[in-house]
Amino acid sequence: MTKPMSQHAESPEFIPVTVTFLEMSRPPSHYPPLPYNRQIALLRARNIPLHYYRYLIDRVGRKWYWVNALRLSDEELAEGLAKPDRDIRILYLDGVPAGFFDLKVHLPDEVELAYFGMIEHAIGQGLGKWFLGAAIEAAWSYKPLKVSVQTCTLDHPAALPLYQKLGFSPVGQTHETVRTMTFEERSSIVMR
Repeated sequence: MTKPMSQHAESPEFIPVTVTFLEMSRPPSHYPPLPYNRQIALLRARNIPLHYYRYLIDRVGRKWYWVNALRLSDEELAEGLAKPDRDIRILYLDGVPAGFFDLKVHLPDEVELAYFGMIEHAIGQGLGKWFLGAAIEAAWSYKPLKVSVQTCTLDHPAALPLYQKLGFSPVGQTHETVRTMTFEERSSIVMR
């Protein structure tokens, strides 16, 4: 268990994490149904601006220490986002951004669910299972041999069980260290 991220930490911390790699070798027989009585939209982003992608990474991943994409230079991030086989979809709830997923389809015979998550106001509203199902369905639409994802001990505690419930199986683990960002660092990147 990690301590909550300080909004005004004076220096970065180094946090040990266990990363679990998961794979799915065939599509599920069915997908979770769309929640009813909710105003939901899931839109594919085309030519996503760097500032908006960073906003999504920050808002979805701030609590879970998602820092790798934030540390990319404008050039590195632009190059990755410009790939024609990158599939980024944004979840809207009641007209406002509520989460996103990012598929990397450029791997041979594999689609990687590189990022998946919801903004805090959308968590706990019964959307997660459907939203992950939508990400899995989008990944399988590319007809890969497998779909992969990774999660770590800093992610939401429900992440690993939800991935497994929807058909992913663990295939490996590694131990890494995450260097956190101070509030000032994060702000300067997100507000570029």
